[in-house]
Formats: sequence, C-alpha cells, structure tokens
Amino acid sequence: MPNFLPINTILVPQGAEYKAVCRGLSGVTGSIPTVVAIPVGMKPLLKYLQQSQRNREFLAPSRVVIMGICGSLSDRYTVGDIVLYQDCVYCGKRQECDRTFTAQLHSYISEKVSLVKSLTSDRMICSPSEKRHLGETLAADVVDMEGFTALEFFNAVGVDVAMLRVVSDDCQHDIPDLTSAINSDGSLNPFPLAMGMLRQPLAATRLIRGSLKSLKVLEQLTNRLFSS
Repeated sequence: MPNFLPINTILVPQGAEYKAVCRGLSGVTGSIPTVVAIPVGMKPLLKYLQQSQRNREFLAPSRVVIMGICGSLSDRYTVGDIVLYQDCVYCGKRQECDRTFTAQLHSYISEKVSLVKSLTSDRMICSPSEKRHLGETLAADVVDMEGFTALEFFNAVGVDVAMLRVVSDDCQHDIPDLTSAINSDGSLNPFPLAMGMLRQPLAATRLIRGSLKSLKVLEQLTNRLFSS
C-alpha cells in the first residue's frame, strides 16, 4: 500500500539530497507526499520554518519525515548505512522524534535501518578525532546540521516528525571543512565550496565518493518507502 503511514510532507536539504529524493519518487504511482527543499543549517532552517508557519504550510495533525544524509560519529555506522533517529541533541538540550511514527517506519524498513541518537551541529564536523570525541562524550551516533531545529519547531506546533537519513561520511577519515561555503540563507556558495575541496583533494575525493554512494541509497530508500 503506497504512502502507508500516511506521510504528508518530506523535508530534505536543498541541492543533491533534494534531487535524490525526487528521483526516488519519480516512478512511484499512487499517493505521494509533498517534497520540500529546506535550507542547510540551523539558523536558515529556523527562519524558513517560521516563515512557513506564517503561511500556514505545516498544520497539525500532519506527519513530516525529514530525509537526507548525515555523518557518522561511531565505528558502527559507515557510508551507505540507513539510520532512523530517536532524538537529536544540541548544546545539552534534547528533542525526541515521534515514537509511534518512528516505530512504524522502523518496522516497515526494519532489516536495513538502525535506530540512532543524533547530534545537530551549527558547523561541519570534519576530523575523525573530533567525530569520535563528540560521539563518545554526547552518546551520539550521527551528526547533521538541521535535525534539532526541525524537531524543536515541529514538536512545539504538534506535528509528528520522523527522521530518516543515510550516512555519507564515516568517522575514520577527514572531510573538507566546507562550513564557510554555506550562505546565510542556507544555500551553498560554489566558489568557497570549490576552494575548500581543492585545499584538501584527498578528503574531497573521499567526500564526493561517499556522497554519491549515500545519495544513491537515499534515492532507492525513498522509492522503496512509497512504492506498493
């Protein structure tokens, strides 16, 4: 049964992640959710969500699934692994995903998905040592740049949220620090992005390879989730 949950909306970071989810839905027949491209990063996302609220775009009761890619903070999770969030932490605060919705998703794709705890960061976490340190001290499995903000917003307005992501970089290798390539509106600036990649060619190659693999998994996951 397509869209069995039912899910009203998919939120996914703009750019390659958004395109992967759209590709995954392109062959699906029947009931499919609205896909919304969101800005990258905590502050741009909060501004966007507050604007959407004024336009009355996300109303309870509705179900939102946030999809995309994330980084691993643990040796247990590697590139291409599918993870389903239980909660997100940021600066000592914690927000939970909707338990019933998460449990339903987990049972639907159980053989290929791990339940995880997530850290949300306002910058990219790039070195293996920092990833491991954060993972151990905060008891977090993965890291992203939007999760906590989205949960805090939707939990306050009574919208059920689940988060489903694919790991794009592991905790054993460096990735380039591309934080400066993220504009204040949450879009990516091509020039600083290219310069950041060129400064660390080996790490950049690894990041690109991991991203391509994880985006392919994200596309397949989306298709499986909404196909009958």
